[in-house]
Amino acid sequence: MIHLLKRTMFGFTRTDINYFKTRTFLQSVDEILNPAAPLPDPPVKEYNTPNNATIPDPNILQGTTWVNDPNNDGTVNSLRRASFKKWWMGVMINQDRSIREKMTLFWHNHFATETNDISNSQFVYKHHTLLRTNVLGNFKSLTRAVTIDPAMLVYLNGQFNTAKAPDENFGRELQELFCCGKGPDSLYTESDVKAAAQVVTGWRNNTTTLSSYFDATRHDTTNKQFSAFYNNTVIQGKTGVTAGDLELDALIDMIFGTQEVAKYICRRIYRWFVYYDIACTVQANIITPLANLCRTTHS
Repeated sequence: MIHLLKRTMFGFTRTDINYFKTRTFLQSVDEILNPAAPLPDPPVKEYNTPNNATIPDPNILQGTTWVNDPNNDGTVNSLRRASFKKWWMGVMINQDRSIREKMTLFWHNHFATETNDISNSQFVYKHHTLLRTNVLGNFKSLTRAVTIDPAMLVYLNGQFNTAKAPDENFGRELQELFCCGKGPDSLYTESDVKAAAQVVTGWRNNTTTLSSYFDATRHDTTNKQFSAFYNNTVIQGKTGVTAGDLELDALIDMIFGTQEVAKYICRRIYRWFVYYDIACTVQANIITPLANLCRTTHS
């Protein structure tokens, strides 16, 4: 039981041990893998706004949450980012008896971002909530949502990715870090990076509504040619208000249609929960069967 809780939670208390001793092994695993506790309350204002803030937040009372209050002042956002970090640490310390917190950190490391680079504290919290509410959900759906998440659009320059000035940051990370990795069978090309960047042109952020939106005037409407790794797929260029969603869906479908995505994410999960070194026998007896199961359930 101790071994199980060390792997699936951030430590445990004697109370946790006594609780699970009343359950069978399978009952314990089922409970840990199916979080039932409500999501934690959002972070609150526990800071004092300095006098040099150009847009102070006096409307946010001490002890009430700031997560739905747009504020573009750098000082206030710095205080709120610090508030978020303290809050998240507290949530991990006061974890419920499930794998939720361990998986939230896993996805944060997988879809890596930095709060200082994002700057906007609401975007930071919104990104975190997206990960937390999908920790045990569909990987493909989560990847699609992260692609146009406001925080990710800031962090990897997606909000500045246009037809006239394509930015390859996200197109590269989508394949190298998020989906395919750099394994021996991950044979996407530099041209695939460029084509993926063209597909996701036109997405922007609205700091008032705290959401992203598609600007068709900034989108690359040409056809996007991909390599043999993706079966020489051509994503047809689209126009109009639905172009961003249609081409993004085609891109995600194409990437997840490869064999490599499932193998890559299963290796990431194995290294996170089991061991950092994946021997040939582990690859054959654990990773490959897991990848086959992953494709069946997350296609």
